[in-house]
Amino acid sequence: MTYSVTKEIEFSYGHRLRNYDGACQHIHGHNGVAEVELRDDGLDDRGMVYDFGDLKDDVKGWIDAEMDHAMLVRHDDPLIEYLEEEGEPYYVMDENPTAEAIAREIYEYAESQGHPVVEVRLHETGSSYATYAP
Repeated sequence: MTYSVTKEIEFSYGHRLRNYDGACQHIHGHNGVAEVELRDDGLDDRGMVYDFGDLKDDVKGWIDAEMDHAMLVRHDDPLIEYLEEEGEPYYVMDENPTAEAIAREIYEYAESQGHPVVEVRLHETGSSYATYAP
């Protein structure tokens, strides 16, 4: 028997895609929603896969501190210098901050904290999302 729980986490972020030919090459923003799914074969002594409040405190807390109202930028984006000079919040990624890459960043953080995460879905808009599940 397998159980799963999913926590939705809303956050706002800006980004742009480097080496991209289209509108997303320009600085713009999104009101994103991350869905973090945890799964386990059993329930704990409280009858839970995982406590939603604990997930909120940990994963949402990290997203709020690192990504919410920040510019998500690729490590070589010249915008970093300006953001640094102006004291603006930013989050550096190894690759373009696409929905796919952001979903993976959130997944990897949740996993690194010991959560039984199986999938992260990032809704970039109301009709578009990317999913990361290794």
